[in-house]
Amino acid sequence: MVIVHVKHKDTSQFLCEAPLATPVDDLVKGICAIYNGRLKIDRVCMEIEELAKHGTLLPPEIMGLTEDQVEELKLKDDWGEKCVPSGGFTINKDSVGRRNGKQPRKQMQDVLNNAVKEAKAMIDKNLVLQGKCLTMKIVQETLNILKGAVTIVYPMKLPPHDIIRMEFENIEDLTGTQASLDVIDPGTAQVWFCGKEMYRDDKKKLGDYVGKIENCKVIIKLSKRGEGAPGREPIMSEDQRKQLMLHAYRRQEELKKLAEDEDDAYLNSKWADGGSLKKSFHGLDNISWKPFGK
Repeated sequence: MVIVHVKHKDTSQFLCEAPLATPVDDLVKGICAIYNGRLKIDRVCMEIEELAKHGTLLPPEIMGLTEDQVEELKLKDDWGEKCVPSGGFTINKDSVGRRNGKQPRKQMQDVLNNAVKEAKAMIDKNLVLQGKCLTMKIVQETLNILKGAVTIVYPMKLPPHDIIRMEFENIEDLTGTQASLDVIDPGTAQVWFCGKEMYRDDKKKLGDYVGKIENCKVIIKLSKRGEGAPGREPIMSEDQRKQLMLHAYRRQEELKKLAEDEDDAYLNSKWADGGSLKKSFHGLDNISWKPFGK
């Protein structure tokens, strides 16, 4: 299996495995599925953290309105009365007016927050440094953990307009949001190896680009169509560059000291003695003496 180190805009994303015979088109689709799956998990985790603080999402017609405006327009959050967290709630108003303020109690908060913590650890970018590969199975298991935690706290399910429920049901609408700019379309995505695009026609395989050695590790960069070729990998890492600069600095300081040193004490050294070779031939090289009679 080839270990594929996936990067996006020079940032490490995850590791995955693929045989050399994998068609490039299948490879791109698989990479995009994992990449977009991680984005989904990040979005869900962010919303669950808000859910643990301020309860369920308000209906679109109420969201952002003040209490006086809601009362004046005679609007009502019917779903907020149905979706009560297990164990009760305390009031913690949402300052931005997105959620109804019915915060789950401490025990249920812990259920949600612990699930978020576990989910983030399962897809963390630091897994690249640990040499652990990510798969769609792991992505799905992570989503199931989050879904299970939400079900424990809200067994009656969240309101149909709540973003978390829409994400779980894969009917989320990201139009006009920053999140929509991060998602990469699997149909138009491009991958690059050594600065060259890996074409997605039926005949091209992974091995056609990375070579014939099955047990290897390669860096492949993912991009949207039209972004152009990503930058090449640097010759040395940041740590290696710092070590090289430190070595050059130390060498420069040594040369400065040698240039400033006018001491001629080295003339007394053995290697500076012009007659040392003659003395060694006559056996006079290592002679010690002391005054007679002592």
